[in-house]
Amino acid sequence: MPRYAQLVMGPAGAGKSTYVNTVEQHYATLRRKVHCINLDPAAEYFAYPVQCDIRELISVDDVMEDNELRFGPNGGLVFCMEYLINNTSWLEECLGEVDDDYFIIDCPGQIEIYTHLDIMKRFIDTLEQWDIRVCAVYLLDSQFLVEPSKFIAGMCSALSAMVQLTLPHVNILSKIDLLSKNDRDSLDRWLNPNENTMTDFLHRTTNKKHAKLSRALARLLDDYSLVHFVPLNIQDEDSIGDLCLQIDMMLQIGDDAEPREPRDHTDRGDVESGFDES
Repeated sequence: MPRYAQLVMGPAGAGKSTYVNTVEQHYATLRRKVHCINLDPAAEYFAYPVQCDIRELISVDDVMEDNELRFGPNGGLVFCMEYLINNTSWLEECLGEVDDDYFIIDCPGQIEIYTHLDIMKRFIDTLEQWDIRVCAVYLLDSQFLVEPSKFIAGMCSALSAMVQLTLPHVNILSKIDLLSKNDRDSLDRWLNPNENTMTDFLHRTTNKKHAKLSRALARLLDDYSLVHFVPLNIQDEDSIGDLCLQIDMMLQIGDDAEPREPRDHTDRGDVESGFDES
């Protein structure tokens, strides 16, 4: 049977580690075992239990302190991810080979590794070679809604990741619980944005000389018709449950289970027929 993995991505500060911790606790409540993996070599703290931590292999501090490499934080992180790709035997041993395992992989917040570098694509190819079925979970901070330029940039980065990675993909608006009531009430129009909605929003909130650029960006996003969002309120168990169910369906969890033979009730002599046989 295959194994399964969520690849949790998004910009720095989008709430990826909080998401991983929330989902792990949700599944624990359902008595469903998941394994959390940290792939951020610059991580300092996370609340969830970790099965594999890239910092045991290499960390950004190791790279930045190396007198020969002399990398900064971003270059150091890219180097760490390249090092992982070249040393996948460490991860393979850490993951083990138990059928039906479910991994939630907390990834770094550097957008370039999803949008134009091939690092994550190569990593996904490796997971698939190990018979691990992967889906992408892309988080965008819902507070971007109050700043149109940030929201459009977030949508473009989500689209770029979708096109680059070619995985089953869900985009999540995180931190819904931190929005004001007015912002929550106007949320629906942004879950499935179209060209007219985005263009109107940008025209009203940005410089008019950028109108053509705004219209072109909105048309690009609308033409692909791929960027839709699922709101996540980590204070609402129904919101968490609905999202987890959607991801399970994307991963086709349970589709590979062997069908059970129906019980043959004719062999159950102790079962009454329900009819009067006198």
